[in-house]
Amino acid sequence: MSVPLSILDLASISEGSTAREAIAASMESARLADTLGFHRLWFAEHHNTPNLASSATALLISQAASLTKQIRIGAGGVMLPNHAPLMVAEQYGTLANMHGARIDLGLGRAPGTDMMTAQALSRSSSEPQAFANSIYDLQGWFSDTGTAHSISIESAVSAGTEVPIWVLGSTVNGASIAGQLGLPFSVASHFAPDQLDAAIQVYRDSFTTESPTAQIDKPYVMAGINVMVADTDEEARREFTVIEQMFLDLHSGQRRKIQPPVDPESLAGRGGGDQPMLRIKAVGAPQTVKTQLEAFVERTGADELITTTYAYDPAVRDHSLQLLADCWF
Repeated sequence: MSVPLSILDLASISEGSTAREAIAASMESARLADTLGFHRLWFAEHHNTPNLASSATALLISQAASLTKQIRIGAGGVMLPNHAPLMVAEQYGTLANMHGARIDLGLGRAPGTDMMTAQALSRSSSEPQAFANSIYDLQGWFSDTGTAHSISIESAVSAGTEVPIWVLGSTVNGASIAGQLGLPFSVASHFAPDQLDAAIQVYRDSFTTESPTAQIDKPYVMAGINVMVADTDEEARREFTVIEQMFLDLHSGQRRKIQPPVDPESLAGRGGGDQPMLRIKAVGAPQTVKTQLEAFVERTGADELITTTYAYDPAVRDHSLQLLADCWF
């Protein structure tokens, strides 16, 4: 039942804190995760978001990789419409040359921000065929020749690095693309759970090794889940109100940094704390969380879980990571 456990970090900025402090806290968590046995640590790209400092994923990855020894470090992911594919190849090829074969590249078709910011960032199309073509070119730049498949442009810095590529998605459409490309699929069920089961089924049904982009010989699913582990169920439930407040702010248009935990009952006046977008979760004392994670693996058949944990106090997040590792590994 036990599957590899990984971490998705968004470098959250707490009220009264700064982006500098948030990044420093994320790096300390990376050090800890490396010693605890987590399989990989990914940073998620977001823009124009006052409570997240994870805009420049390649820079965060480089710093985290320099502070760790074993854990895989990557992007979960690079939102490809925001970037020129050649630049992505050069950045992640450079990372692989600097830090060895621990670098992952997860790619998404969403902009990771609002429409106005997306227009300011936009560099390429998010259409499925354009997305697939960009992946094919990236694989060429990461190959021994270092040359894209569609154009005669070389990237010496990425040649031979063979950086593994993942497809990120939350719907059956993204799942179908991942399957047809023969690539591993990371499903964003931690914030978009509605199509989780259907997306995993579509991915497995559509998976093929016949595509020129295929890099694995059978489907591989990594599923996202919100996690908060504390010494007691009650304490964990209270700490989980941090992310619940964040999503309430998102729905109401309120732009705040990460807020301190509150009494769960107090959220009822703001529309309730039991939010549909956050229903994929494991919250509680260690044994409670272990049971919930095992049930999630049983439901999805996931090959790997990637956990995300928001905390107002970085020490609370690190304590959650420690308790999670103690009960899982």
